[in-house]
Amino acid sequence: MKSEPSSTPMASRSGIHIAEPLIRGGGQERGLRAGTENVPGIVALGAAAARPLADLTALRDRLEAGLLAAIPDSIVNCAAAPRLPNTTNIRFAGLEGEALVIGLDLRGFSVSSGAACSSGAVEPSPALLAIGLTREQAKSCIRFSLGESNTINEVDELIAAVTASVTHLRKLSPTYV
Repeated sequence: MKSEPSSTPMASRSGIHIAEPLIRGGGQERGLRAGTENVPGIVALGAAAARPLADLTALRDRLEAGLLAAIPDSIVNCAAAPRLPNTTNIRFAGLEGEALVIGLDLRGFSVSSGAACSSGAVEPSPALLAIGLTREQAKSCIRFSLGESNTINEVDELIAAVTASVTHLRKLSPTYV
């Protein structure tokens, strides 16, 4: 059975009008997309996507707890807000984030100062300023992103490297007392 497209084009939220069916065959979606959703496939995809999130959340939480326990005057930005399971942004009072980025790079770790939307910028992240940090505070932040392949051992090594780097940099810092 062949389905004819709707005589009235469908308007999307952005105002684009779709006049031709995306998939021909049935009358679903006002004749613009035929077929029945693959419910078992959708459920399986959801379960597969959720599984690594729990693992990443546990790694992120381990990283945060380890750093907060080992490094005085460190604060997880927006800790109480809903966040990505693999990313954290931590402020280390009394140091420049860029110096810590370099120190960790020399130890084999890739991190970033500020927020993702300010990558490569010399100015403090507008996102960090928007949450109420001062310019100085925003420049003392580091963003850590974990991946599915990261291990507990790697997180523990990162905690040790950050702790050693922050301790060293704070000894050199004229602003940290």
